[in-house]
Amino acid sequence: MDSWPPRSYGVRIGDSRRRGRSRGSFDPQHCSARTPSAKEHLVNKRLLLTAAAAVAVTTLVSAPVAQASPSPLSFVSVTDRATGLVSPLSFAVDAGGTAYVAQNFAGMLTKVAPSGATSTLVSAPGTEIGAVSVRGSTVYYSEGVQEEGKALLRSVPSGGGAPTTLADLGAYEASANPDAGNTYGFLGLPAECAAQVDPETAGPASYTGRIDVHPYASAATSAGVYVADAAGNAILKVTPNGVVSTLAVLPPTAPITITAEQAAAFGFPACTAGYRYSFEPVPTDVEVGPGGWLYVSTLPGGPEDASLGARGSVVRVNPATGEIRTVATGLLSATGLAVDRVTGTVVVTELFGGPDGTGRVALILPRTSTPITGLAVVSPAAIELRDGALYVARNAFVLSPEGAPQPIGTLTVARLRGFGAAMTAVD
Repeated sequence: MDSWPPRSYGVRIGDSRRRGRSRGSFDPQHCSARTPSAKEHLVNKRLLLTAAAAVAVTTLVSAPVAQASPSPLSFVSVTDRATGLVSPLSFAVDAGGTAYVAQNFAGMLTKVAPSGATSTLVSAPGTEIGAVSVRGSTVYYSEGVQEEGKALLRSVPSGGGAPTTLADLGAYEASANPDAGNTYGFLGLPAECAAQVDPETAGPASYTGRIDVHPYASAATSAGVYVADAAGNAILKVTPNGVVSTLAVLPPTAPITITAEQAAAFGFPACTAGYRYSFEPVPTDVEVGPGGWLYVSTLPGGPEDASLGARGSVVRVNPATGEIRTVATGLLSATGLAVDRVTGTVVVTELFGGPDGTGRVALILPRTSTPITGLAVVSPAAIELRDGALYVARNAFVLSPEGAPQPIGTLTVARLRGFGAAMTAVD
């Protein structure tokens, strides 16, 4: 099998020596157009190539019958607003329906008008641009080079103009390291067995949170900009005058018991079988929901395919106290979410979700905690909800035979009917 952690061309959403990332897994901890380092448990290349080969139809369609009842989502129309995008992993939509799309690996922030006309707001070759949000006439985004620990939170007028830097998130991570108090890896592994774990192959047997930064999503509010740092495993707050603080640190994931087969697949010594392992959490999106709570999608660390189960989740965070509550579990490769401001209905993109692993949009209905299929969508990376329409970045991470993301990303707008026609995000 390929080396593990994989060193393939990958989306580095976060970081961490997230052991167990399957070949071809998508790692928001480390998202870049560069070859990831040993820490970057990234793309499961084989899985992605299989998905790419399986994807002949790239339209947004109703979900296949994989549940007891059909999807409650139905549409008045489905329109492709923009095509030819490179790794559109984050975007935001303003009150007028204009979208601001990060082409992460291309280092570009693209403005997409309701007419479909596109223009470039920011171009920074050699960097990654992501974590897009908008408030009023200001667009916020991150710009950085993760391998160098560089991550800036910047803003640019929605009408165009010179970007300004609001905060240096890389410097904050280097000084604060919010998840330093978390311990990941094996629990209770005997020292003689831990000594057999090869850190070059599988990372250390156990470790505490490391200095690593990758702002992957943001939510702009009157109180400041909240940032989901996928590598730092934390939700940060940046005030309007640029002061950075940690709102919440996500806890390690619920431990799994490593089987003999998994130990062999992950490059662990045989003596680790039967011991529990806690992966790092990976916050991939942050949105404001009912009552001002922040809703956060998370990857569970380890393989993003179904080999260890659907272990992703949605949590909500109290912006005043940092309290974390679980909204739903059972998600697979959750990379983005949107929340209806009235009902609290949540829609989540699962990059490798669905019965065939090529992607789906999951739906979490009010007063439920179990995701159901809302839409079958190929490689959906991000989603927004605005005035009765779902905006979805799809075909976002389909690799070429050479292992590079293809410029086939599409921003699709689906106008909802029925109960969905009244749904919209919190402004």
